Amino acid sequence: MIPAKTNQSFQPVKTSRSLRTKNTAIGWSFITIASAMICLFYFYPMVQAFILSLQSGTGTNLTFVGFDNYARLLKDPTFLTTVKNTVIYLIIQVPVMILLALFISVLLNDKTLKFKGVFRTAIFLPCVTSLVAYSVIFKYLFGLDGIINLFLLKLSIISEPIQWLTDPFWAKIAIITAITWRWTGYNMIFYLSALQNVDQSIYEAAKMDGASSIQTFFKITIPMLKPIILFTSITSTIGTLQLFDEVMNITQGGPGNATMSISQYIYNLSFKYTPDFGYAATVSYAIVIMIVIFSIIQFKVAGDKND
Repeated sequence: MIPAKTNQSFQPVKTSRSLRTKNTAIGWSFITIASAMICLFYFYPMVQAFILSLQSGTGTNLTFVGFDNYARLLKDPTFLTTVKNTVIYLIIQVPVMILLALFISVLLNDKTLKFKGVFRTAIFLPCVTSLVAYSVIFKYLFGLDGIINLFLLKLSIISEPIQWLTDPFWAKIAIITAITWRWTGYNMIFYLSALQNVDQSIYEAAKMDGASSIQTFFKITIPMLKPIILFTSITSTIGTLQLFDEVMNITQGGPGNATMSISQYIYNLSFKYTPDFGYAATVSYAIVIMIVIFSIIQFKVAGDKND
């Protein structure tokens, strides 16, 4: 007697399909929640800010003006001054910080160095300090009778106190010094972690070939860290273009508008001057445009030519 055929051979296929469907549904449930939160708290405010930038008026009495606010940017002397100040911070502070972080990371990567953990912690510690607290400390350090002036006078480097916070040039130097002090350790961690993953045999081979420390640094270390350098350069550029706390707490944007950043100008437009939220949103989008432009330039300059 021949046994009747059954559909048991098809059950594993059905089970596999149902399992995949169940897993897909679970996966989509996680993605849907995260996507909804991102759209709600990121994309929706971005769209609303752009719509707001097309309006103008005092307080909440706004009227649609199209792209008039964007045309106003090019004629606004205060905005142009803040752009100039921010670009000065950018082209001076970011390269200095990147080079300093590279130099420190190479020193701390030396296997013969003792107390490396202490040095790493000390250099990274400024990154976890309060922005407001450290800005206020730097304000007192660079005060007319602050420690910096007292130290320079003691060493007879200067004959009279420097007007760090009231002179346009020295006020910028004070802010650049403060930013560099706080964020160098942050970039150093990236470089140090990348250096620890580099095969030491490469350096040993270079040493056997007679390469000096300087040649090793520029011919091996820099090319090996190229992706990390590009990443830190872009993130540092974005952070500098959004500079606010240091300027606000150290110089209040003064003297005059000599140190005011774009972000502080946005704050002033929204809360200090007669509220003009539409124009403030326009200035905010100007930062977005600048970030995109500088990021593209950095990708073109430092990116892989073979890509």
